[in-house]
Amino acid sequence: MIRTVDWANGKVRLIDQTKLPGKLEVIELSDYREVADAIARMKVRGAPAIGVAAALGVVLGALQIESEDWLEFYGRLEQIAEHIRRTRPTAVNLFWGIDRVLRLSQTFEGSPISEIKETLLAEGIAMIEEDEEINRRIGRNGADLIPDEADVLTHCNAGSLATVGYGTALGVIRAAVEQGKKIHVYADETRPRLQGMKLTAWELTQDGIPVTIIADSMSGMLMSHGKIDCVIVGADRIAANGDTANKIGTYSLAVLAKVHAVPFYVAAPCSTVDLSLEDGSLIPIEERSREEMTHIDGMRIAPKGVEVINPAFDVTPATIITAIITETGVVYPPFEGKLRV
Repeated sequence: MIRTVDWANGKVRLIDQTKLPGKLEVIELSDYREVADAIARMKVRGAPAIGVAAALGVVLGALQIESEDWLEFYGRLEQIAEHIRRTRPTAVNLFWGIDRVLRLSQTFEGSPISEIKETLLAEGIAMIEEDEEINRRIGRNGADLIPDEADVLTHCNAGSLATVGYGTALGVIRAAVEQGKKIHVYADETRPRLQGMKLTAWELTQDGIPVTIIADSMSGMLMSHGKIDCVIVGADRIAANGDTANKIGTYSLAVLAKVHAVPFYVAAPCSTVDLSLEDGSLIPIEERSREEMTHIDGMRIAPKGVEVINPAFDVTPATIITAIITETGVVYPPFEGKLRV
């Protein structure tokens, strides 16, 4: 699988996820505004992928600043960063990626601008490599939690397409398969954008991992019939107490899993943990356009004029999460003081 986010020929290279599963199309972006637009339009999505894409967007903008004055250069860099910050509010990785580039540039205050640009580019490229390795560590840490033969339920997409490569929740599944375990995945469709059906099912099919698509409303029935051994999801932001924001519908799955005594795991890198937020009530929730609810692939499916709400995420309380899997290990509740960044 090619990388979801990459750097090539002086440009940011992305898989356009809005074209999948019908077409695998790679786009090259030569301006930071194009990167911001790709994030806003969900051509690139998934917290880790957004974080790296945002960082590369800032790097791309930095390389195009024509000034040899440090204050002017940094002032322009902050403007570029702010433009990208405004794209999506929930995934903390976006802000983490941007701030990482800004902090590095601050350490070179007074240095030649050409040297700063080279350093920032090297950091952006290093973040690409780092993300993939982090995901593989998450996979190895989580694979031991999966039975030798298991039916695993996933929500949305937390695979290669949500990261630079390999994936978080799907990284755990991939690692379990690599260990020789027999895994079958139930991928729920994940309304309204259908990332589970379009993206997760596509990824697993490419890898030859057995997958069955279900409607979002089927999971409770499957759990009640003993068809689900565990649930694994990704995360867009995790508060200090372990409360986790993820794609809308995650909270419902966690409640169902709790009722049916099914383990509910969150797989995410430490960069998704936001220790500045005491609990999940402080996580900003993105409200997306009504058309995502009323239309599918441009075709209206709802009556004209109907009222719509479309929060992109919900928050699952830490009290009903079995464990959080990161690159540093598996963390069990209570999570306070145990989540490292």
